[in-house]
Amino acid sequence: QVQLVESGGGLVQAGGSLRLSCAAVGRTFSMYAMGWLRQAPGKEREFVAAISRDGGTTTYADSVKGRSTISRDNNKNTVYLQMSSLKPEDTAVYHCAADPARWIGARVAEYAYWGQGTQVTVSS
Repeated sequence: QVQLVESGGGLVQAGGSLRLSCAAVGRTFSMYAMGWLRQAPGKEREFVAAISRDGGTTTYADSVKGRSTISRDNNKNTVYLQMSSLKPEDTAVYHCAADPARWIGARVAEYAYWGQGTQVTVSS
């Protein structure tokens, strides 16, 4: 089992950047595929980015591709989401998620563990 705590959200102007962090509590962080997902008011939770256990494989939603980078530091039990060129439509609560499978990618419903989320608000 793993517990996830996100941080780094906030209010930023359009065109700005943020780096989200997700700290995992658990001794086997490196055995979890990780993902970032977001949920805007009145919308379903949607996939943002995912990374494999060793960080060697990543994938992104088309809406953030080219503007975001997911990475992980298994020594620090932390996964990151660097976002740039932010748009008002990026406004959402961002959650990190984990699953002991080798790879989950964009299959949002299959992640076993979720954090509480961090709010990102992008003003125009």
